[in-house]
Amino acid sequence: MKVIHGFASLKIATHKGSYYKWKMATDPHITSAQEVIICDLCETPARQFCNSCQVSLCLDCIGKHIDSIQTLKHDVVQFKDRKVQLVYQECGSHSGQRCEAHCSRCNVPICMICVISTHNGHTIRLMEDVVSELKSEIQHETRDIESNLLPVYKKMTENTEKDIGKLTQEFNSLESDIEKLRKSWQQEVDAIFNKVCSMIKSIRENHLTVLASHQSLLENQIQEMTKTVQQNKEIHQSNKVSEVTNHQSKLTEYKEIPTIVQQPIPSLNSNTDPGKELTIELGEYTATLKQAELSSQRDAKFSSMSTKDLLDRAKVIATSSTGVESLWRISCLGTDEAWLSGKGKTITRVDIDGCVRESVTSTCQKTPVDIAVTKNDELIYSDSDHGTVNIVKNGVSETLITAPRGWSPKGLCSTESGDILVNMNSGVQNKVVRYKNRKIAQEIFKDDKGDLIFGKDKWMLFLVENRNEDICVSDFITNSVVTIDKVGRVRFRYKGSPAGGPKPFSPRQIVTDSLGQIIVADYNNVCIHILEQNGQFLKCLDKCGFHSLCGLSIDNMERLWVGLIENGNVKVIQYMK
Repeated sequence: MKVIHGFASLKIATHKGSYYKWKMATDPHITSAQEVIICDLCETPARQFCNSCQVSLCLDCIGKHIDSIQTLKHDVVQFKDRKVQLVYQECGSHSGQRCEAHCSRCNVPICMICVISTHNGHTIRLMEDVVSELKSEIQHETRDIESNLLPVYKKMTENTEKDIGKLTQEFNSLESDIEKLRKSWQQEVDAIFNKVCSMIKSIRENHLTVLASHQSLLENQIQEMTKTVQQNKEIHQSNKVSEVTNHQSKLTEYKEIPTIVQQPIPSLNSNTDPGKELTIELGEYTATLKQAELSSQRDAKFSSMSTKDLLDRAKVIATSSTGVESLWRISCLGTDEAWLSGKGKTITRVDIDGCVRESVTSTCQKTPVDIAVTKNDELIYSDSDHGTVNIVKNGVSETLITAPRGWSPKGLCSTESGDILVNMNSGVQNKVVRYKNRKIAQEIFKDDKGDLIFGKDKWMLFLVENRNEDICVSDFITNSVVTIDKVGRVRFRYKGSPAGGPKPFSPRQIVTDSLGQIIVADYNNVCIHILEQNGQFLKCLDKCGFHSLCGLSIDNMERLWVGLIENGNVKVIQYMK
């Protein structure tokens, strides 16, 4: 620090305690016969140089340059006497003054008049020191980008290009294999029908041969009988005794009319019902094409996952900002998309990157209580304000279920069989109702002893069907997960684990996976509990940056989609190996 004489309270911090001298970018004494410096204002060779503005000038443009900025002094010298220095901007408060200082408190460039007036008493630095430090930082940033970041990005780009090439090649190979299978299957089908057509042709030829032979026999007999009739007529007219006495009757022979065994035309039977065996039967010949149909779409996709184990530590593979205020509900659609709902009437479909794919305005006065996706990938939601469960088709809401009087639909679940499970709430009581073809098929609310299964309050229940057809209910009124078999009997209750955290277990949305594991969000402890299908605690997921979680769903790749209420973000979690 040094004090500039004449300014009693002025303190100027200099770089390293000394006045920083700027190096010349070029040596003004070195000239080149081939180098021609052009005036910055026109195309004429420059002879002069304004040190104040760092502008090359021809003789004609000197006056023009000075007139363009009349409020400032201009140090115009011969070009060979030029100096490379900073160009200070003009002070906005004091005309004709350049800002050669910087106020650290106000973080603004100032002139020397500003120093003794509006910025008097502030810590002042020479502008050239500030610029020097900033250029040093810029140089460091540039070096860091060039030396560290650019190589990483370029390497990642190369690896991504390789991955794209590899992926393209693998999918091309997969498509080629599929085409080979298509041809192989088509050849098998062709072989079957060629066999059937060949059999039909052979049977037809055999039948026609038999009939032709029979026809020939009949025609020969007709000729013989015609000849016999003529002979008999001649004998009948004859007076010769020997001809009459020697006559031998053929009547008995002719009365034995040749018969033919009717060859039945073979019947053609077939079965072409979708999802069943394809069969064709022609006579005693039968051909069958079998279709491998698993018990459900999810089992088909994850039939090879029965030996999967939980990861030691779950991985966050995607985080996206959805813009949904108070994100309460998530329901996955396929592999990379999900429906979301929060505060307001709108239900939004987003992809794994958070990009909005579709928006639906519900019929609710405030917000949907729950949302779900049916077996046919159709969106349904509960509108408690109007007492209906609605289905969205082509962006339009239609009433699917109307709640009985005095009851309001809350939690929803679509089962593998196509039934809809609805949590009905009366304001003081909860029950689970199964709807089959829009009609009530089952009501669950009491156990074998006649006691109520679920908590008594106005709050909703979250529902999901497990692979063994159990109904898993998240009841945060009683802070428990209740699992009920398909006939309505309580199998077990889970009330949390010490591994979940110190606060009381408070379950929210609940899902199950292809292994029958039950996965439930714990609102109080900001974690996710994983149980095996008989209620045994397996693991708790709590190191994934969760806060204020409620929404939970699972996609077709067995990845958890977790919704954070506070900021509307969605995290996609891989928890299985």
